[in-house]
Amino acid sequence: MQKIVFVCLGNICRSPAAEAVLAAKAPAAGLSLRIDSAGTGDWHVGEPAYGPMSRAAAARGYDLSGLRARQFTARDFAAFDLIVVMDKTNERDVERLRPAGSATPVRQMMSYAPQAGANTVPDPYYTRDFGEALDLIERAVDGLVAELGRT
Repeated sequence: MQKIVFVCLGNICRSPAAEAVLAAKAPAAGLSLRIDSAGTGDWHVGEPAYGPMSRAAAARGYDLSGLRARQFTARDFAAFDLIVVMDKTNERDVERLRPAGSATPVRQMMSYAPQAGANTVPDPYYTRDFGEALDLIERAVDGLVAELGRT
């Protein structure tokens, strides 16, 4: 079973949405995965996903209601086979925690959907464009599922 964690800043918008989207799409592709999400910051630890993101996700059939924010830690490098970050700042913050000798790959979310024309998933907490974030996440998850299906 492949173990994947999605990482954003506060773990209340992008990464829980990515977790829910992959959880919804993986079974149809015959993938058995352990999926989680985390944030690089600790501001929202224990909180549910951000209301506007939860509502936008629910409108597309994704349930974020059971997810609670947690902070990414160095232990996650050993606990997961793949770490997927939403932007370059998240990548930098995650890499700062990398334990010596860890080879766990860290990849940008949009590397799974290069045709989407975006390098990062903009943070809808600030942009207020939850639909755009979900569009990008869905495209990237489709690419991730295709890649996982080939391995």
